[in-house]
Amino acid sequence: MHDKQLFGTATVGTKGQVVIPADARDALDIQPGDRLYVVGSQEKKWVGFIKEEQLRDMLDHLTSNLEQYKDILKK
Repeated sequence: MHDKQLFGTATVGTKGQVVIPADARDALDIQPGDRLYVVGSQEKKWVGFIKEEQLRDMLDHLTSNLEQYKDILKK
């Protein structure tokens, strides 16, 4: 499987709901009830989703290495 992939299109409904294509749900292991955080750039006009566990892992990685990052910036 490729790292980056275009999974097709999704249409925003009248209530702002978006259906994620089945191929994307399967490839990215998105299950009913999964919590997805909406991310994007107002300036660049893009939107995306990140699964809660990936966001948590990313934040854990950043905070666990915070002291190391501070040391790098001091040099």
